[in-house]
Amino acid sequence: MQNLILDQEQIQKKVTRIAYEIYEEHADVQDIVLAGIAPGGYMLAQKIEQALKKISPLKTLLVKVVIDKKKPVHTVSIEADKKLNLSGKTIILIDDVLNTGKVLTYSMQAFLQHPIKSLRVAVLVDRNHTLFPIKSDYTGLSIATTMQEHIEVNLEKKGKESVALKD
Repeated sequence: MQNLILDQEQIQKKVTRIAYEIYEEHADVQDIVLAGIAPGGYMLAQKIEQALKKISPLKTLLVKVVIDKKKPVHTVSIEADKKLNLSGKTIILIDDVLNTGKVLTYSMQAFLQHPIKSLRVAVLVDRNHTLFPIKSDYTGLSIATTMQEHIEVNLEKKGKESVALKD
């Protein structure tokens, strides 16, 4: 069974709110790095970048974090369109769902190898099941679920974005 949690309009409102929170906290910096964990987190990062461009003068650099979610220990890489210099940068690590925190924790390793200024986490849905010392600084929706339930985020189809809870 599938229960709709957020529809397209609600997702856009959550994305806009996250963008405002990011801008309010980082209004004193000129640029930030939006690092989306592929695939869902990267799509969310693109949406946050679009929202930030509408509401703020912040310059953004969008990068893709690629990780094997089944074997995350040595499989993290950062992909960017241009040469990446993370020294002194503010990083917003973005994923669609925060479940146990494992993927976010291992993804952070790639950024902590650089002398960055700060690292924050943004997620669309926080399931409140973390097994690692991870929390989201910017959260679209916090929802209590059972471990057997699954959150399905669809950000691929323009006009049909959704977040659903599956048993």
